[in-house]
Amino acid sequence: MPYGGDPHAAIRDVVALEQAGLDMVWVPEVWGFDSPSLMGYLASRTTTLQIGSAIMPIYSRTPGLLAMTAAGIDALSNGRFSLGLGASGPQVIEGFHGVPYEAPLARTREIVDICRQAWRRRGALEHHGTYYDIPYQGDKGTGLGKPLKLMGRPVRPSIPIWLAALGEKNVALAAEVADGWLPIFFVPERANEIWGESLRSGAAKRNPELGPLEISAGGIVAIGDDDATIALRDLQRPALALYIGGMGAKGKNFYYDLCVRYGFADEAAVIQELYLSGKKGQAEAAIPDELVEKTTLCGPRGYVKERIAAFKEAGVTNFQVVPLAQGEQTAASLLEEVRGLL
Repeated sequence: MPYGGDPHAAIRDVVALEQAGLDMVWVPEVWGFDSPSLMGYLASRTTTLQIGSAIMPIYSRTPGLLAMTAAGIDALSNGRFSLGLGASGPQVIEGFHGVPYEAPLARTREIVDICRQAWRRRGALEHHGTYYDIPYQGDKGTGLGKPLKLMGRPVRPSIPIWLAALGEKNVALAAEVADGWLPIFFVPERANEIWGESLRSGAAKRNPELGPLEISAGGIVAIGDDDATIALRDLQRPALALYIGGMGAKGKNFYYDLCVRYGFADEAAVIQELYLSGKKGQAEAAIPDELVEKTTLCGPRGYVKERIAAFKEAGVTNFQVVPLAQGEQTAASLLEEVRGLL
């Protein structure tokens, strides 16, 4: 779903796509409307669609509230919810939520453990870690806290947890403890080179009961033989410029770092300088054509089929689609065509 705009219109689009065979929708949050409200509404308007948060930041809610929210949406949807979590970045966490951005890896690991313990309800919730103390036992409390068990019995004792991650250690953590991994701006041809070692090191520590790690990635999809279809790739430029250039600060931007790891160090520096100087259009123009192409799927049917195969070869299990219908196409008919290619 889009970050902003009319949520009623966005949800109507999703309902139509469910009827066309869409399997799953990811609901973002950033610093816009809260995603649980939208996901609860989606649960009431759909019947088969899997609903995932992509993402709820780990700093904006307590671990207990994350567990409660996930259990609530899973109950509303009759077991169709996936909890997508991520650390976001300092710009959002400190700038909007007003809390320090510290120890994202360790906090994520503890939160995953707390949520799973809460959903299992094998006893009252207790966790005494480095960052979360449940019940609180510190010297700033009243001493009256007691262990509690999640009041409502979850529809499922184990709700899928997906982690958004880009850095080597973050990706290794996802491969170790999560049900799924949410990368962004995924270039399938470079995936093994960039993340292969992290995925393998995390998988070596993975609990076999979790099953294989799922991976969700994809991009803008448009199918057509004309130049106008290929030109639709450029709709990716604003997002790439925003993330590489402006989603963070100099020296602390995970998406900038990814661009560098993809081999575009000089271009990343130019994009960031232009974007932070307010020259957003020039920043968009500076995005390498190769990066634009590799993070989208716009072109003739055979070309799109080859791109889909590349994502599958890279280990992607959930193919994300942002359908761009043209002419007499509808988003639903385009989705059906993509399903045929899959």
